[in-house]
Amino acid sequence: MPEPVKISPQYDEEEDVKQPERTGPERTEDRPSEERHGAKRKLGYFRAHPHAKWVILAVVVVLIVAGIFVWQYYSVRESTDDAQIDGHIDPISSRVTGTVINVLHDDNEVVQAGDLLVELDPKDYQVAVDRARADLANAEANAVAAKVGVPLTKATSSSQLTAADAAVKAAQRDIESAQARQNEAQANYAKASDDLKRMDLLIAKDEVSRQQYDAAVAANKAAKANVDEATAGIAAAESKAAQAQAQAEAARTVPEQLKVTQARAGAASAEVQRAISALAQAELNLKYTKIYAPVTGVLSKRSVEPGQVLQAGQPLFSIVNLDDIWATANFKETQLKNMKVGQKAKIKVDAYGKDFDGTVESIGAATGARFSLLPPENATGNYVKVVQRIPVRIRFAKGEDPNHQLRPGMSVEPTVYTK
Repeated sequence: MPEPVKISPQYDEEEDVKQPERTGPERTEDRPSEERHGAKRKLGYFRAHPHAKWVILAVVVVLIVAGIFVWQYYSVRESTDDAQIDGHIDPISSRVTGTVINVLHDDNEVVQAGDLLVELDPKDYQVAVDRARADLANAEANAVAAKVGVPLTKATSSSQLTAADAAVKAAQRDIESAQARQNEAQANYAKASDDLKRMDLLIAKDEVSRQQYDAAVAANKAAKANVDEATAGIAAAESKAAQAQAQAEAARTVPEQLKVTQARAGAASAEVQRAISALAQAELNLKYTKIYAPVTGVLSKRSVEPGQVLQAGQPLFSIVNLDDIWATANFKETQLKNMKVGQKAKIKVDAYGKDFDGTVESIGAATGARFSLLPPENATGNYVKVVQRIPVRIRFAKGEDPNHQLRPGMSVEPTVYTK
């Protein structure tokens, strides 16, 4: 009897007819048939929806364009949330010791540069100024006297030297005159001695009178006295000459005496300068009893009260200058490849949810870790590579904060446009 013909189940392309579930092991020869059936189903779907492929193509194109746009958008922007606003906080302290008598401002007040903040008791410093002025007057008087003494000493010393030289010459002439008198007296004495010897011979023969002999004896004695007197005159003249020579030697020290007088005048002038400096310092200390604001800003951290005794250098206030603020952004080192000074930036302030314009002003010279209290030491053998951060200063554009809403310490999120 003939075998029955096996008829395979048919698949309708337009109707998705589910094939009977196979309970036995899958036959490898059936897989190509299933793949053909899947392809036919897809082909049937696109035949039923002819615009679907264009929609899919458009979606793919949009995704590619969007991806390119997103890549271009973020490739020229570098952002970080590790950033905050910074500014100058100027400490105000006393430069002198004193008692506070008046405090004119309080915390959070806006002050202008030059506004009076604190007054100290000025009495002690006023007394010091008066004393310094008196010392200056005394020093100036001494300096005037010393300066007048210089030409006076010069003139007096010169006249003394001239007189001494003249006295030396006169004493020398007196010596010569005394020597001449001595020579004359000795000559007279010699003549008188000779006359007396002749009288001795004549008186022995009674050829002369006794009176004549006595006269010869008297003349001899007188001549001897004249010789002694002339000798004493020479000694006196020599003594006067020695005295005149000593006076001349003393007078020849005029340059040294003049130098001494000029040195005294210089010392007096230096004392005047010292007194002037002392007066200037006393006046400065008096001026320091009034403490003024050095810059315009907002006062903070008041630590002074009336009646308090201040020491030099003791802090009183801090002034925050809100006209000079910037953002310090700690970017990763991998973000600095294309970052340069002068690039534009947007700064989002967390407190206001608002973006402010800015410009990259400078890039830090070292990482934040290098300026920490305990810098890392990578040579210990425990090295773990960590991405470092470098501070970048971003200056707010002029006029971005006219109402001074920004405060140092606020958190911000800056974005730098690198191209």
